[in-house]
Amino acid sequence: MAASVYLDHNATTPLDPAVLEAMLPWLSAQFGNASSRHEYGRAARKAIDDARNRLAAAVGAHPTEVVFTSGGSEANNLFIKGGAAFFKPGTLAISAVEHPCVARPAGQLARLGWRLLELGVDADGRLDTQTFVDALDQRPRLVSVMLANNETGVVQDVSSLADRARTSGALFHSDAVQAFGKMPVDFRRLNGAGVHALTLSAHKIGGPKGAGALVVDKRLEIEPLIAGGGQERGLRSGTENVAAIVGFGVAAELVAQRMASASVFLAGLRNRLEEGLVSLGARLFASGAERLPNTTYFSLANLDGETLVAQLDRAGYAVASGAACSSANPEPSHVLRAMGVPAEIARGAVRVSLGTGNSAEQIDEFLVSLRDTVARLQRLTAVAV
Repeated sequence: MAASVYLDHNATTPLDPAVLEAMLPWLSAQFGNASSRHEYGRAARKAIDDARNRLAAAVGAHPTEVVFTSGGSEANNLFIKGGAAFFKPGTLAISAVEHPCVARPAGQLARLGWRLLELGVDADGRLDTQTFVDALDQRPRLVSVMLANNETGVVQDVSSLADRARTSGALFHSDAVQAFGKMPVDFRRLNGAGVHALTLSAHKIGGPKGAGALVVDKRLEIEPLIAGGGQERGLRSGTENVAAIVGFGVAAELVAQRMASASVFLAGLRNRLEEGLVSLGARLFASGAERLPNTTYFSLANLDGETLVAQLDRAGYAVASGAACSSANPEPSHVLRAMGVPAEIARGAVRVSLGTGNSAEQIDEFLVSLRDTVARLQRLTAVAV
């Protein structure tokens, strides 16, 4: 097998060496509990405060608006369930292409008497404006629309949507896990447009797994999911994971500094990749929409995506057949279904998500390997028939 080439950065990213270096002391000598009053505890508290300041600066928020969680899934659940707790059951609206950690808690609320509206998208994965306007006429209590999709990379015009939602009085949330680090994310600007909360995750930006955040308007009341010692302004009790939070802060600072140049570099790689894919006869999903600069989602006729991913893995290339968090589900992508892609085409979907550690040479070699793999699979299919 060839040396492994990682092309699945939307699933997770390599830990940045500078992040690891910053974390190491908090995994050994600096072991204090941030709630303790002695020197060890004070050091841990200062480290958390420093990380909060770094993350807040990276996304244009005030440090008091940052609530650390165990990851993006917990942060999304905190908003959906915690925000709903202050209302009688009413209407909740989410886009049809949300990550399961938004869609499933929304479904749980529906079983508790809430009315769930799924906001449709067009063939390129963009939210259908008229559907959104019609949903607002029903006065939803909560609205959640992701900033950028984890499968297609499609960017939604969240500022405009939130501005429209003001008239309904809805609390507006956006899952920005995939967007942060790949495009500008400014909570102050989004908050001014009507966004009340954003979700972020460390391991998508070169940070550690096990750290996330809900950036939330201080005026918003949210019921905590986890009650206990009152950490994180009472919104997320539990002894803080100091090392992971420190890593998150450093990763956020670094990715904000590098984003502009990284986006240009990644867009160039993506364009090179997509030119090659088109020459192989691939169908590119959402190619007519604004997308993250690192994400390509495609299918090749009469080929199963899971099979193709497995064969590419054997050839030394790590790609995905959809969202890593739902890879155990054999059904076609719900994102592609919402876009109107036929099931037989959606089952062939493969996602390539690039990182700054990738190179043009790797893209060219991947395309050669993909061409050879496709030819081999087509020969096997022909023999089977």
